[in-house]
Amino acid sequence: MCPNLGECWNGDTGTATIMIMGDTCTRGCRFCAVNTSQTPAPLDEMEPENTATAVAKWGVGYIVLTSVDRDDVPDGGAEHFARTVRVLKKLKPDIIAECLTPDFRGDLDAVRHLAKSGLDVFAHNIETVERLQGRVRDPRAGYEQSLSVLKAAKACKTGLVTKTSLMLGLGETDAEIEQTMKDCFDAGVSIFTLGQYLRPTKQHLEVKAYVTPEKFDYWKKYGETQVGFRYVASGPLVRSSYKAGEFFIQTMLREDRK
Repeated sequence: MCPNLGECWNGDTGTATIMIMGDTCTRGCRFCAVNTSQTPAPLDEMEPENTATAVAKWGVGYIVLTSVDRDDVPDGGAEHFARTVRVLKKLKPDIIAECLTPDFRGDLDAVRHLAKSGLDVFAHNIETVERLQGRVRDPRAGYEQSLSVLKAAKACKTGLVTKTSLMLGLGETDAEIEQTMKDCFDAGVSIFTLGQYLRPTKQHLEVKAYVTPEKFDYWKKYGETQVGFRYVASGPLVRSSYKAGEFFIQTMLREDRK
C-alpha cells in the first residue's frame, strides 16, 4: 500500500529492503496498514539463515532489514535481527546492512545486542512529534522510549550510524518539528528523514495537512545547516527506507572506510 512503490521498484540503485519476523504486528499504530494480532505465528527459526543467503545472492550493496513489532518474543526479536546480520556479513562482508527496528519495549540490552551484531546503520523511527505520540502510535511506544533506543545504540559502538524518521501532516507545528529534530540530534542521530503521512484506509488517521515540496526543502536545509545532521532526506514521498537516502549513506560509509 506504499505510495512510493513505483519509484522504489523502478531502476537499480543497488539497494533493497526486506521485512523479517512475519507480516503480523503485535501493535496497532493508527497510521500503519500492517496486520495486527496479539498472537502472531511463531518466528521461523531458519529465517535469518534463509534471508541472509537470499540477500547475498541479490547483488545489492546496501540492504535494509526491517520488521513488525514482536512483543510476544522475549527479546522483541533482537537476536533474530542480529543472527540475520551475522550470517549475512559472513556470506558477504562488504555489504552495508541497516536494521530498521522496533523499540524492543525499551529493552536497552536488546538494543545493544543488535547494535553490536555487525550492522552498519541502526534505524528506529520516532514517527511523530512528542505531543502527538499517544494519538498516532500504539500506547506501548513513546517519544522518550524511542529516543532512549537511539541513544543507547549510538553509545555502544564507535562509528555506528543512527537514523530516524518523522511523518508530517498529522497536525504538528513547525516549532514541534524543530524540537523533535534537535532531540534526535542530541540522542546521536546523524541521518534524519521526513515524509508526508498518507492515510492507508478510512480506518486510519486522517491527513491534517499536505506539506509543500518547498517546505520539505526547507526542513532539509534546516536539519543539515541549523541542527547539524550529516544527511537529511526530505520530501513528500520520502520514507525511512528510501532508496535515495540509502544510496547516499552507502557512498558516505564507503568513503569513511577509506
